[in-house]
Amino acid sequence: MSDPRGHEREPEGDELLAAEYVLGVLDPAMRPEIAARIDRDRAFAALVEAWTARLSPLDAAYEAELPPTSVKAALDRRLFATAPGKPSLWSSLAFWRSLSAAAVAVAAFVVVAPLLSPAPPADRLVASLAADGSEIRYVVVYDPAEGDVSLNHLAGDRAEGRDFELWVIEAGKAPVSAGIIAVGGTIHIVLPPELAARIAAGAVLAISMEPKGGSPTGAPTGPVVAAGDLRSI
Repeated sequence: MSDPRGHEREPEGDELLAAEYVLGVLDPAMRPEIAARIDRDRAFAALVEAWTARLSPLDAAYEAELPPTSVKAALDRRLFATAPGKPSLWSSLAFWRSLSAAAVAVAAFVVVAPLLSPAPPADRLVASLAADGSEIRYVVVYDPAEGDVSLNHLAGDRAEGRDFELWVIEAGKAPVSAGIIAVGGTIHIVLPPELAARIAAGAVLAISMEPKGGSPTGAPTGPVVAAGDLRSI
């Protein structure tokens, strides 16, 4: 998929729709319509087959892993009820890194990003923020040199009268807010040096659903709707 000068061109129209269908990033309500079109439209079906073949190495390179079935049911109950001497889920990096959906989505993004947009600098980090049982999906690209967090909204809506808030979680430390995530397809948040240092130390990112204007306490008060681990591109 190159132009006459040999440059990679960005998919558009039906080609982009086919790529998004294969990746699973379309609105779930659209999938039955697209599946029906595949059955009746040979040209579109060929595009879907081509993208499936192009992305098939993902299936071979990454084994599926499922988080414990008790995670979703216990998440809200355990999130803030921390026993003495026991770290909460907010400060447990191992918990967030066990969510395989994030790792698989990161792999998909890393493979497809060069096809959909110009290649980012190699020193940037990427994460797919998701959570089992949640429809919220964000892809994050972090530029350590600028302290810039680019949040790309893929799916899911905030509840009416509520806001998404981004948190930086370093092992053994309380979550620190990186700010409210404004409504929009792509949002940029510039981190202060203290939060950039936490990410450099291996912190993960999480998004909680908070009252309008953000947490009133300076700590997360709402449920986790997405989380993920930053990785090198």
